[in-house]
Amino acid sequence: MPNTSSAKKALRQSKRRRVINLRVINAFKDAVREFMKAPSQELLNKAYSKLDIASKKHIIHKNKASRFKSKLAKYLLKSQAK
Repeated sequence: MPNTSSAKKALRQSKRRRVINLRVINAFKDAVREFMKAPSQELLNKAYSKLDIASKKHIIHKNKASRFKSKLAKYLLKSQAK
């Protein structure tokens, strides 16, 4: 447990930030899962948007977001070819 008042405040802040970050993480993961179930251009755009938000807030690295977007685009092309 934190002893100083600044450490107590830091703990409160980190708990609050964790909740917010988890919401963003779950939002982009849900969007990706939804896209993988039924690939479509609309769901791809939604997943792109959620990934961009997560990378803008520095919750995931921008290169990871780019890799995800590339992977999803390839998946959409592959599923449309079938």
